[in-house]
Amino acid sequence: MAAPHPYRGRRAVVATMHGKESAIAPAMAALGLRVEPAHGLDTDRFGTFTGEVERPGPMRQTAIAKARAGIASSGCPLAIASEGSYGPHPHFPAIAAGLELMVLVDAERDLVIAEERLLEDVTFAQCEAASVDALAAFLAGIGFPDQGVIVRPNGRRAGGEGLFKGLTDHAALARAVAEAAARSADGLAFVETDMRAHLNPRRRAALAGLAERLASRLLSLCPACGAPGFGPVRAERGLPCADCGLPTPLARAEVLGCGACDHLDRVGRSDGLTRASPAACPLCNP
Repeated sequence: MAAPHPYRGRRAVVATMHGKESAIAPAMAALGLRVEPAHGLDTDRFGTFTGEVERPGPMRQTAIAKARAGIASSGCPLAIASEGSYGPHPHFPAIAAGLELMVLVDAERDLVIAEERLLEDVTFAQCEAASVDALAAFLAGIGFPDQGVIVRPNGRRAGGEGLFKGLTDHAALARAVAEAAARSADGLAFVETDMRAHLNPRRRAALAGLAERLASRLLSLCPACGAPGFGPVRAERGLPCADCGLPTPLARAEVLGCGACDHLDRVGRSDGLTRASPAACPLCNP
């Protein structure tokens, strides 16, 4: 009989103020890991979507810092945290996209396991309006009031007077738009989707999917030391061209590694491909 997973029957805290634990918990239940929010933790100090607080560093480091703060505040040695970034798609700037990253920090094993996803089906939009009446199409398109919005004076991209967050009520939205428009130089309010997880249903769904990816990785144990999270750490380039045999930029193998020890395994591509199309070859298709 196989030994139980090291996290079975354990508890992990989620470093969040915005209800992310509800999106993460179902996936972690497959490990037998129970999650709950890290109560009393101010995660806004690690950055806000509305710009009052800048993110202190890159996404991965910030997510790890959040998780470690959850460990410090709760005394629980296992913590999960996530970071998201939304804007123009990195390859197709005309459409919006998001990058979500999630980490589990295991203080007992000095272990950090991370997974990330590039998202294209996102609710991320902005518009300018002089009154709430001009917002009908925008609000219908984003799914208001299930999707919350943020309002501020047009031209102001950080905090300050006239900033309204978490609006999910039409009357409150009308008042916010009127006040923000009155405070702006051009008489317009800037209205945008609230990207915090508890007010963005599509983001919550993305976090649930990312939690499933993280849980799947955590299920994989290192063959050398038994630590959770054994999985891909890098790709080995150089898949040979099917015509000329020269190396191409495509991956020919995947390197799997452990975050707790230095064990590595080299495996073939998951799709079984052993030769690249000449279309990917710098010599055959310069």
